[in-house]
Order: sequence, then C-alpha cells, then structure tokens
Amino acid sequence: MLFRSFFFAGFECATGYNVHGEWFDQIAATQHDRFVEEDYRRLRDVNIYAVREAIRWPRVDVGGVYDFRSVKPFLKAARRHGQEIIWDLFHYGYPDDVDLFSDLFPRRFADYCHAAARFIGSEQAGPWYFTPVNEPSFMAWAAGDQGRFAPHCRGRAGELKVALARAGIAGINAIRAALPQARIVNVDPICRMVPPVNRPELAAETEHFNQMMVFESMDMLCGRVLPELGGSRGHLDIVGINYYWTNQWEFGRDEQPLADDDPRRVPVSELVRQVWERYGGDILITETAHVNGKRPDWLRHVSEEAESLLDERVPLRGVCLYPILGMPEWHARHQWTPMGLWDLEHRDTILHRKMYFPMLEALREGQAKIGEARLEKAKR
Repeated sequence: MLFRSFFFAGFECATGYNVHGEWFDQIAATQHDRFVEEDYRRLRDVNIYAVREAIRWPRVDVGGVYDFRSVKPFLKAARRHGQEIIWDLFHYGYPDDVDLFSDLFPRRFADYCHAAARFIGSEQAGPWYFTPVNEPSFMAWAAGDQGRFAPHCRGRAGELKVALARAGIAGINAIRAALPQARIVNVDPICRMVPPVNRPELAAETEHFNQMMVFESMDMLCGRVLPELGGSRGHLDIVGINYYWTNQWEFGRDEQPLADDDPRRVPVSELVRQVWERYGGDILITETAHVNGKRPDWLRHVSEEAESLLDERVPLRGVCLYPILGMPEWHARHQWTPMGLWDLEHRDTILHRKMYFPMLEALREGQAKIGEARLEKAKR
C-alpha cells in the first residue's frame, strides 16, 4: 500500500471566484481549519490514516512572499493522529496578481511549489506527496470555456489546458528540486460520453472524446502530447482518477448523468483499467462520492469494483472518499450538500460533525473486504 489505509479521506479544499465573482474557500466554509484536530481524530477512529489536504495558494502567496502559518495546524494534527497527507497546491484559486495566460505563470507557480515543498520537507517526515494542479481538464473547461471560475473566460479552454500543463511540469520539477524523493499525484476526472440511441453517426465523435480529450492533460504531463513542454512518464507519476456518478453522460447532455440502470454505463473498474493500461504505474481513485441516501450503496459499489481490480493485480493503491464532510455548493454558497461520512449541522456559529451511520457501515464492509491479504496479493 502507498498509505497506512486503503480508504482515505479528502477535505474539500477549493478556493477561487465562482460564477458570480464571489470568493469562496471551502476549508474555511466547512470550518475544517478550526476543527482539523477533531477531524483527524475522527478519521483515526474509523481506521482512515491518509488525507487529501490543501495548501491554499492564494492565502500563502502574497506577491511572491510566502507565509505558511495557515498550514501548521494541519501538520500538527497529522503528526498527532498518524495521518499521511497528499498536499494539493492549486485547487482552482490563485493569487489575484497571477495571469494564467502569461509567460510568467509557470515560473511564478514553480517558485511557489518549490517554497511549499521546502516548507513541508522541513516540517514533515517523508514520504511526501503533492498534487501540483488539481483537475487541469476540468479547470480548463470550467474557467476557460464556461466562465464558472476565474479567469471567467469563454472559448479558451484549449489554451488554458496547455498553460496548466506547462505550469504543472515546472511545478513538479521545482518540487523535486526541493524534495527529490517526493511522489506526485496528478489528479483529473475520468469521464465518458455516449451517443444518443437514435444518433449512431455521433459514435466517432464521442469515441474521440473518450479516447483522446479525456486524457489530453495527462498525455501532456507524460510527454505523449506536446513533448516540447518537457513532460515525461516520471512527471505523471501516480495517476489519480476522480470519478462520480455524474462522469458518464449522453452527447449534448453533459449536465445530466446517465441513469444508474442505463445499459450504456460502463463499470468503474473498466475505466480504471483503461487508465492503467494506457499509463501503467500506481493508480489511485482520488475522488468519489454520492449524495444523500445514495452514499452507502455507492461506496459498496466502488468497494466491489476495487476488489475486482485488485484481484486482477491492477495496482490500485487506494480510494479517497471525497469530500469526507458535507459542503456548500461552489456557486450557491448557502446551499449545503450532504456528500460525506459526516454531515454538518449548523448550531450557533459552529458546524457540528454528525456521523452518517449508513455510510460508516458501508465503509467498514469495504475495509473488511479489502484486507491486507488482498492488497499484498495485488502487489505481486
């Protein structure tokens, strides 16, 4: 295993300006910054010992001057409760003086990555894990074509995707200059589109999306596409797959996921296997979740798919329950969505964590199924 537990937890850590131009900070919104000690203790109590966490770039970088004091409570809590951390360095939000399309962007990002890696290396014993750019494909679409996040562009998704890849490669080089043994966890959604039943002529277009567009950011990082950016398989390193029930849809209906019983859906295991066959190496499911009462069955389904992959000796090294806490919607900050192992109850000025016991039961079943013996077998 990469981590002490196969199942690990992700704390929603996005920052940025939403579609309305409003600033959001999900770590502050869920009060995870106030209650990280208790949050990590709760994880330990359910036998989870690894987390996806964030260094919030806009908070620590002011005009190229770094202040990492906001990160120290997370490091202290991790040491106390035995949590290993994948540090997310750029989760949609960036400093106001950064222009993502500027030639200066890769150097600015690399300087930040180097400073962050040096800081973590001085405060935390290895192994060290970093995600330089979270979901570059989604970010390029949402911020470069749909205007949902800053810089709120239209028609520049391809340009932004290349800019993020160039910066990501520079950031990885900078991290390894500071911490040569650091592992990189590159994270992107794995999506699948199908043609409408009555439009078979769209099959080639949907297949191009499934086989090429979905993988374009990772292909840039590993040097398959635009090798002049400097990518290599070593830059890609650990491949992180983000997968939700929304990740399969019909052509032209991307906001409406395929129904659970739609025969055109393919299993999660097939999508993971496709990624592994394309790139090889260690694989993680870095985000997966459902909402409301569908949470337990979704976790059981993902656990069964993981079990199947491990039996085939696919090197799936973990599954991240993301988000582990309920969260406000990015673009409707007063609308809260129950997605995690703990729901958040508003009482006075405190967000109280309330265990969602049906999901806990599903987690315990998954932990029992995917035991040490199966994980060791998968290694061989």
